[in-house]
Amino acid sequence: MSERPELPGWRWGPFTFRLPFYHTRLCWPEFLQGLFVSAATGMALIPVMTAFFGLSFEEAVALSMIHASLIASAVIVFGEPYAGGWITPALPLILAFVIGGYEDPVSRFQAMTALSLVFAGLVLVLGVTGLGRRFVVWLPDTLKAGIILGAAIAALKRVFVDDAERFLLEQPIATGLACAICLIFTFSVPMQKLKERNRFFFMLGALGLLPGFLVAAVVGPLAGEVSFDIQWGILVPPVGDALAKVSPLMIGWPSQEMLIQSVPLALIAYIILFGDLVTGNEVLRDGLHARRDEHVDINLNRSHFSLAIRNAIMAIVAPFFPTQGAVWTGVHVIVVQRWKQGPKAMGSLHSGLASYYLMGLPFIFFLLPLLTGLKPLLGVALSLTLVLTGFACAYIAMAIPRDNASRGTVVLIGAALAFFEPWMGLLIGVVATIALVGWDRNPDPIPHDEREEEPATVSQN
Repeated sequence: MSERPELPGWRWGPFTFRLPFYHTRLCWPEFLQGLFVSAATGMALIPVMTAFFGLSFEEAVALSMIHASLIASAVIVFGEPYAGGWITPALPLILAFVIGGYEDPVSRFQAMTALSLVFAGLVLVLGVTGLGRRFVVWLPDTLKAGIILGAAIAALKRVFVDDAERFLLEQPIATGLACAICLIFTFSVPMQKLKERNRFFFMLGALGLLPGFLVAAVVGPLAGEVSFDIQWGILVPPVGDALAKVSPLMIGWPSQEMLIQSVPLALIAYIILFGDLVTGNEVLRDGLHARRDEHVDINLNRSHFSLAIRNAIMAIVAPFFPTQGAVWTGVHVIVVQRWKQGPKAMGSLHSGLASYYLMGLPFIFFLLPLLTGLKPLLGVALSLTLVLTGFACAYIAMAIPRDNASRGTVVLIGAALAFFEPWMGLLIGVVATIALVGWDRNPDPIPHDEREEEPATVSQN
C-alpha cells in the first residue's frame, strides 16, 4: 500500500465514484478548456450523423450529449485516472465500413450496435483473463504499424475523396487554415522549440484545437464560407426522439452476420486502444515523479471493465462506435502537465480531470448560442479531427518499421485496410507480414510496465 494518500471517494467494486464539488474541486483552467475545446471536438460527429444517419441537428446533439456523459463517467463514476476520449484512429475505418457497407440509417445504427457489443465483449474477456497484454505482445510490429497506417490512409481518404464535396469543398479556406494552424501547433518541430522559449505560444498550443477554430470562425465569414445564425435561449436535446431512431430496443438488434463482420474491426480497435492505455500510463508515471503527495490508482483490469460497461451501455442506448475509448492523449498530457506543477496549481489529478469533463461538457448541449454558433463550423471540426488523426497515425506507423522490407509491407497493409473490407485487409496484412518480413514481434512492446514503482501505483483487486 502506498504511503501517499489517494483522493477519497465512494467505492463500488473495483471502481470509485467521486462527486464533483464534494470529492473534487473546481479547476478553472480545465473547466474553461472543457467548455470550449470539448464543445468544438465533441460535436464533430454531428455532421456525419445528420448527413449519413438520418438524424436532425437537435437529435445529433442529443446523441453527442449521451456520448460525452459516458466519457465523463470514466473519470467521475469509475474513477479512471485518464482523460477519456474516442478511439480516434479507428474512426475512419469504422465510418468506411458502416457508411460504405450499409445503405439506410437503421442498418447503419444496427452495425454500430454490433461493433459496440462485440468490442465490449472482447474487452471484458481480455480484462477478466488478463490476456490483453499477451495479445498485444504476440502481434508483430509490422502488422501493428500497418493497422495504424491503414487508419491514417482511411482518415485522409475520407476528407479529400469520399466526403470532400460535402465538407472540405464547401468550406475550403476555413478548413484549410484550421487544419494548417492545428497541424503546426501540434506537430511542427520549429513550433515546439518556439513554445519551449515563449510562454504565450505554449499556452496557445495548450488550447488544442481551439486556435484553429477561432481562425476558421473569423476567416470563414470573410471568405463567404460561413454564415452565423446565433440564437439565444436554452435547448433541451430531444433524447427520446433520438433514441427512437438509434436504440436497438426501438429499431431492432443487429443480425448475426453483422456481429461476425464486426470482429476484425473490434480487434483493430482494441490494438489501438491498448496503445492509448500504454501512452496514458507512461504520462502518469512521469507525473508521479513530481507529485509524491498523491497516490494515483493505475489498474488495467479496472480500465477494461470500465470500457466494457461504457461500450455496452452505448450499444443499447446510443450506438456510435468508437466514441468510448480510454485516453484522449492531448488533453491527458495537458492536465497531467499542470498537475505536475504541484498542489497549488492542482490539488488532485481527479479534480483537474473532473473539471475538464463533467463541469464543462454538460453546459455545451443546453446553451443554444454556443450550439448555433458552432453549427456552421462542425464540418470544419470533422475534417480537422480526421486530418490530425491521419497525420498522427502516419508518423507513428512509419516510426515502427526497422528496415525497408518492413516499411513497404506496412504501406501495403495500410492500403489494404483502407480500401478493402476489414477482414480482407487483416488477412492480407497477416499473409504479407509472414511472407515479406516474418513474425517480427517485439518481446517488450510496453516499456516500463514492470517498474519497481508499480506496487505503489497499481492496485490489486
